[in-house]
Amino acid sequence: MYLVYMAIGFAFGYVLEISGFAISTKLAAQFYFKDLTVLKVMFTAIVVAMVLIFGASALGLLDYNLIWVNPTYIWSGILGGLIMGFGFIIGGFCPGTSLVSMATFKIDGLFFALGGLFGIFLFGETVQYFEDFWNGSYLGRFTLMDWLGLPAGIVVLLVILMALIMFWGGEQLEHLFGGRDLKKEPRRRYAGAAALVLVAILVLVIGQPTSAEKWSRLAPTKELALAARDVQIHPGELLATRADDAINLVMLDVRSEADYNQFHIRGARHLPQEQVEAVIPELLLEPAENTVYVLMSNDETAATDTWKTMVAQSVPNVYILEGGINRWLETFNAGDPQITPTPVPPGNDLLGYTFPAALGDRYSAADPSPHEWELEYTPKIQLQQKRGPSGGGCG
Repeated sequence: MYLVYMAIGFAFGYVLEISGFAISTKLAAQFYFKDLTVLKVMFTAIVVAMVLIFGASALGLLDYNLIWVNPTYIWSGILGGLIMGFGFIIGGFCPGTSLVSMATFKIDGLFFALGGLFGIFLFGETVQYFEDFWNGSYLGRFTLMDWLGLPAGIVVLLVILMALIMFWGGEQLEHLFGGRDLKKEPRRRYAGAAALVLVAILVLVIGQPTSAEKWSRLAPTKELALAARDVQIHPGELLATRADDAINLVMLDVRSEADYNQFHIRGARHLPQEQVEAVIPELLLEPAENTVYVLMSNDETAATDTWKTMVAQSVPNVYILEGGINRWLETFNAGDPQITPTPVPPGNDLLGYTFPAALGDRYSAADPSPHEWELEYTPKIQLQQKRGPSGGGCG
């Protein structure tokens, strides 16, 4: 695997080198509209990667949720882009291209890279003074699809059309300001542009897989885990997990608002089933190393349906509270006369207890002490890793 990483890195650096990205004067020429190689090379890489990613996702070969998308911070991102842009104009490099230049033994690239390292050190030593601004305007895993409210296929096609217009406009600027003879440009670039548009149209027509379609691919193996009760955790295990500071426990109560207001476990977040799809991007940003999701309904019916959706969307470490809230109350109610059981037909996912008032988590059973209960159960929670961050930035 490391050999693959090395080969990709070498190929990436080689492409940048043969494109002239190690020459500061060539890079700076884009700001004077004389040579827009940087725009054309980098944007070509972006649109080709975009088409391949969403094309593979449409065909079911790749799960887009397993790709790390850098969180968006609007104002600090804008300021950082301006600082980098001015540095690019003044120094002739961006961070990636300075490393390419340094690797080819160019003195200006070496000094630019050293300046970048010093800037990183300076930022790390001073960020506490503007941390609120730096972490402000947080939008999470925010994409063009989220911003425009459009399907991925339409966004892919629009971005490619925008890129082609920019490429055409860039060539006209190079002709006007740099004296470039457009008649000498290779005609195969038109074939490449047509191929990109064609693939984008195919991505649009095929569409991205829904949660139901993703689940149908996973069902043969995941249904076995459900049937074997591998993902249904005992109330005692949930109680112990609540007390474990090393675990980032996220309890999601998918019942109706009325049932949630009647009674819920302290710390549980109310998340109706119809809203689960909308919060998947937020859930994917939680650290997989120590995050555990526990779903709960009155029994297990609604929680199981939600589990299938979250697993289909590649949310890791998702479990179901065994027997739901009814089992929790059966275990921890401890004879509270205010909470009385009522008969419920099996499989109806109804709350099997009545309460004198809708007090939510203010009943003692909502927050039992782990030191007062010794319960026997088979531990089932096992942390699983998900995707890691991808590279980014110029060059």
